[in-house]
Amino acid sequence: MIGNRDDDVDRRVRKRCWARSRRFKHKSCHTGWQFRLPCIFLGPMTRESTFDARQEILRTAARLFQQRGYDATSMNDVATAMRLSKGGLYHHFQSKDEILYELMDQAMDITQERVIDPVQKISDPEQALRALIRLHIDVVLSMRDREITVMLHENHPLPPSLRRKINARKKEYVHFVEKLISEVQRLRQARGAVTPRAAAFALLGMINWIYQWYRPEGELHGTQLSEQFTRVLFAGAFQ
Repeated sequence: MIGNRDDDVDRRVRKRCWARSRRFKHKSCHTGWQFRLPCIFLGPMTRESTFDARQEILRTAARLFQQRGYDATSMNDVATAMRLSKGGLYHHFQSKDEILYELMDQAMDITQERVIDPVQKISDPEQALRALIRLHIDVVLSMRDREITVMLHENHPLPPSLRRKINARKKEYVHFVEKLISEVQRLRQARGAVTPRAAAFALLGMINWIYQWYRPEGELHGTQLSEQFTRVLFAGAFQ
């Protein structure tokens, strides 16, 4: 579908170029020969440029959603912030719901790539859990991805079909953390006063809420947060 649209755009650009060259048709005072000013055509939009444009739209939309609220931000607001026409924006995204879904899905991709994948390579369950806490906090505090990852934890409405997809990915992560905590409890021969599920939700709740109160200029820094959150979890879940 996108390829067809780009072909249509190419044809329209070529047509405008030819019309423009005809308007600037002149006669040489020395030779009498006519010439046309050339129109430089850069070719079709590449997959890379399309991807970059979508990424920039997503980051801009995420920032607006954070500043104004999701309900108060319109597609026109996003287009204006991007200096795009409405048609230019709708070429990439058909609705605000689609933008929100893509933001949430991308947040889960970031979690997969920067937290789950590295942790899965660690064979020792306790070291893996400690790494998970550190890496997840790093993602939440990342200035580059903070606006996108924060959107994952906002309770915005999505159409049921899209909501089910995002919730399925969230549940997979919760189950991953829950299983890791269960393995550490087994190795430490914990009494089981705290269930792995309760511990998993408590841990993720603490980490995901950091963006509400954390200030880079404050007393706590990322490394300290990781250490203290780890102590809180290990002091409660593994006794």
